[in-house]
Amino acid sequence: MRVVLTELLTGFQRFYMVLFLAGKFKKKLDRLVRPYTIHILTIYFFGEVSMTLNQELGLRKGIKVLEHEALLNIYYTATCFRKRATEFFRQYSLTDVQFNVLILLAYQSGPEGGLSQAQLSDMMLVNRANITSLIDRMEKAKLVVRTDAAADRRSNIIKMTARGRKLFIAVEPFYARQVREIMSRLNVKEQKKLISSLEKVRVKLNV
Repeated sequence: MRVVLTELLTGFQRFYMVLFLAGKFKKKLDRLVRPYTIHILTIYFFGEVSMTLNQELGLRKGIKVLEHEALLNIYYTATCFRKRATEFFRQYSLTDVQFNVLILLAYQSGPEGGLSQAQLSDMMLVNRANITSLIDRMEKAKLVVRTDAAADRRSNIIKMTARGRKLFIAVEPFYARQVREIMSRLNVKEQKKLISSLEKVRVKLNV
């Protein structure tokens, strides 16, 4: 790890020195590079640490409104999660949304061995039209199948196919490992506090 960081620092130093000697864009470069150089130096000497949102986005000035900074932190973190999820699931020819369907079918299915499209729509917070097209694609990929509901032939029950279950069983342990790794920066108490805090925020959104 230190060898990699040393190489990064050396690269930064060389790049910075060339432009410094040229004298051009020095102020702009100093503003953009310094936060990351400081961050890399801190990691090198003290281990991995957090960066502020200002540093990560390279903002010229700090965010003045605390509530806005908190909201942007949530939004930016969600964007980072989505990016990581996209990269992770791509290697299995899945999307994060498709895996969400599989995990719901694996752990939330009713007595019929599946869930209706309406139930999936509610659990995933997406509208009925979107869930229909999503299930269409997953059915085409042979991950799920529509079956008639026993109680109401007009509605469908979505179930995992053997192929879908096999894929889910293969992916889930690696997914769980990724989740634990990402959330390991917070201890159990902090994770519970995070859950509680986000639930409080959603109260205002759901009014």
